[in-house]
Amino acid sequence: MKNTSIKTIPIRPNRKLANPGTRPGQGLQQVWSGAQGTAGLSLVRLPVLALALAVASCSVGDAVAPDDGADRETGLTRSGLLDPVFTDHMVIQRAQPVAVWGEAEPGSSLQVALGDDSQDVTAGADGHWQAEFAPHAAGERLTLEVRTAAGTGQRVDDILVGDVWLCSGQSNMEFEVARALNPGQEIAGPHSPAIRLLTVAHESRVTPQSDHATPNNWQIASPQSVGNFSAVCYFFARELQSRLDVPVGLIDASWGGSQIEAWISAEGLATVDGFDTPLSALALYGTDPVAATARFGDAWEAWWQSAAGTTPWSDRAILAEPGQAAPDQMGDWRSWGAPDMAQHLGMVWFTRQIELSAEQAAQDAWIDLGGIDEVDASWVNGAFVGATFGWGSRRSYELPEGSLRAGINTLAVNVLNSWGAGGMLGPDDAVRLRFSDGTETALSGGWRYAPVPASIGSPPRAPWESVGGLTGMYNGMIAPLEQSRLAGMIWYQGESNTGRAGAYEGLLTTLLADWRRHFGADMPALIVQLANFGDLTAQPVESGWARVRDAQRRVAEADPLAGLVVTIDIGDRLDIHPPNKQEVGRRAARTALHLLHHANGTAWGARPRSARANGGRIVIRFADVEGGLRAMGTDQPGGFETCTASGCSFAPARLVADRIMLSPAETGETVTHIRYCWADAPLCQLYDHAGLPVGPFELAVSSD
Repeated sequence: MKNTSIKTIPIRPNRKLANPGTRPGQGLQQVWSGAQGTAGLSLVRLPVLALALAVASCSVGDAVAPDDGADRETGLTRSGLLDPVFTDHMVIQRAQPVAVWGEAEPGSSLQVALGDDSQDVTAGADGHWQAEFAPHAAGERLTLEVRTAAGTGQRVDDILVGDVWLCSGQSNMEFEVARALNPGQEIAGPHSPAIRLLTVAHESRVTPQSDHATPNNWQIASPQSVGNFSAVCYFFARELQSRLDVPVGLIDASWGGSQIEAWISAEGLATVDGFDTPLSALALYGTDPVAATARFGDAWEAWWQSAAGTTPWSDRAILAEPGQAAPDQMGDWRSWGAPDMAQHLGMVWFTRQIELSAEQAAQDAWIDLGGIDEVDASWVNGAFVGATFGWGSRRSYELPEGSLRAGINTLAVNVLNSWGAGGMLGPDDAVRLRFSDGTETALSGGWRYAPVPASIGSPPRAPWESVGGLTGMYNGMIAPLEQSRLAGMIWYQGESNTGRAGAYEGLLTTLLADWRRHFGADMPALIVQLANFGDLTAQPVESGWARVRDAQRRVAEADPLAGLVVTIDIGDRLDIHPPNKQEVGRRAARTALHLLHHANGTAWGARPRSARANGGRIVIRFADVEGGLRAMGTDQPGGFETCTASGCSFAPARLVADRIMLSPAETGETVTHIRYCWADAPLCQLYDHAGLPVGPFELAVSSD
């Protein structure tokens, strides 16, 4: 379906797009229950107006003008009146009204000029002012000026009118051009000066923000600016801009390791079952973090009691003598030389006892735990003191008077690690008890540890946590963009939700609806499907990665304004961050051109349409097949499964024209559904003649 807000541009023939090449978790577990509601979370936001801008954390290129001081020709200053989101080299969305705003002395009169249009406005009693301008056509270059009656003012130069895309997600969206294939050549260029870049700094907040915490400037694409920018986002724009010949503004707001729940507003999450209680706790944290932390501690303890059948701080098998002594200089537990820790991912209990004098125990104190990777939940004498996420960041928790006691005190730290290095990392001098009289007691060494069996599962995560919490990234990174107008969005996320894949379809649907409430109901969305990563399998398996991929497919199929970018063949099963981001960008551009501009060819390759039982066989039909299907290296493609109530098994398949014929084993059971490429790292052989793979899918089987 065409986005009527986007002007159709004639598309020049391009063989690369018509026949592209084929080169190559853990989040909050909903364990809280109850119906405490979401009081305090109903937030009033400004109406969505037309503007394509953002705030960034990237460095300013040489071409960017100074941020302050007077212009030698006009005398206009560059600070004070305009909101900091307005910077040189920005891009505003074509064919949409433009809003401009800022702050001035209450009641003061200002003249605001955008290009040849100008308006007189008056600052309100709170100092806020706003002007609205008519839409501008693609390719215009504008200057924005604001003057006070006294003659002081501010100017923003080199504003382009074009298409603005918001790129968001986790590490594969954040992945920089400098880490992609052929980085030297890609950074050296050439680069179109009509592509402009803006990176939003990481920021997680409890409530929606009107401005980014780290303002910065748009940059012109150049060898100095593209290296640290999102590779998928940039390569997408490079292909798109070459085809449409209009300026492209890119806003990268992504954060490695983040779960989808962190990117949905509180209002959006409130529409999903199971979030009332953690959202209520999040609202409490905004006004009383001590009480909210205590409530989260109760939830964590209830989860452990349910999962392990013991009490975290009193179970002797876990805490009093837990397993064995950890090295005095602990560091990454993979480096200890302990066989049970060399490849451990998951939870580990660390405990330590320390004897204190009556004088020490009577004081207020702080416990410093040094660096921890990646999530801790910590107790002192059975009292929960805090939980923090961070890849090696240091932890410090305040211990109010009465937390300690004369004699033996017990410390317990549960560390959860889902990737790479893990554990209590030190250094030694950062692990200590500090007392209000200025003295301290070392806590390095003397710790004991016990790995937690994977069967226990994953603990709850604090809803105010960054990557594993709720709505924080929306509040800090997306909410300040709410007055923007966009050509569309690209979403590349899901790896951190593969452990809870069953909820992903509903959450992704919610995210798209949520963002469209703020950016426009007709905003197109490109969804990058997860690439292949993980172990090879010889038998059918259940796969969270496959389930997330199918959820992404289902959401794209059901949404006329969404498109899928299939990447199952361009990943690396040994690297969760495959470097071939060029092909991801090319395929995303192909999908965008089809979705917005009715380009020739299919949007994202052949799509499964039906699976029907017919005379002992199952016939799978496809739609949007470009030039016919073909199985690479065989006419009997593998990876197809038939599933009954007893489970799934591989089924022989034959490619006949554009259909797949499956021959399920005769077991006497009814085949209820079929699956294709259903694994973490499947080997997928089915392509169309445009070189696009048929992505993983699951379909119910019907009867003729």
